[in-house]
Amino acid sequence: MSNLNIGIILGSTRQGRLSPQVGDWVKSVADQRGDANYEIVDIADFKLPLLGEADATEQATAWNAKLAELDGFVFIVQEYNHSISGALKNALDFARDPWANKAAGIVSYGSVGGARAAEHLRGILGELSVADVRVHAALSLFTDFENGAVFKPADLHLVNVNGMLDQVLAWSGALKTLRA
Repeated sequence: MSNLNIGIILGSTRQGRLSPQVGDWVKSVADQRGDANYEIVDIADFKLPLLGEADATEQATAWNAKLAELDGFVFIVQEYNHSISGALKNALDFARDPWANKAAGIVSYGSVGGARAAEHLRGILGELSVADVRVHAALSLFTDFENGAVFKPADLHLVNVNGMLDQVLAWSGALKTLRA
C-alpha cells in the first residue's frame, strides 16, 4: 500500500500569525517518522473570499482539488474568542465532498491551549463527515511561545503529536477503504 497523504492545514490567515511556526514544527516531527507524505496546506494561499460574497469558482476549485488529494488532516488551530478563526470556518465551508470519510487530528494553541477552539472544530468536522481523533496537542501561549511570538514548544508535546499522528494514520487508512 502506498503512503497516505496528510495535509497539515494552517488555520489562520492574519498578519503576524503563529500557525506557520507551529505547522512547520508538526511537519518536522511528522517527517522524522517516515510513515506518510506530509505537506503544509496554507489556507491563505487559496485567497478564498467570504463564502457567497464573490465569485470564487477558481479559488474553490483549487481548494477542493487540494483537499481531494489528501487522505487525512492535521489542523493547526488557534483560539480566537473561544472558537476557531473565521478564515478556517470559511475554508471548511468552501468544501463538502473532499472532507468526507477522512480523519483529522488537531494541534491547538491559545491561552488555555486552544481547547475551546478544538472543541468547536470537532463539531464542525463531525458535520463534514471527518473523523477527528482523540489525542490532541494543546499548546499554551504562555509557556510554548516566547514573548507570545516565537514558538518554543516543550518537549512533552512530542508524545501527544506522535500519538495524534498514529491515530490519524490508522483512521485515514481505514477510512480510505470507504472512498475506494
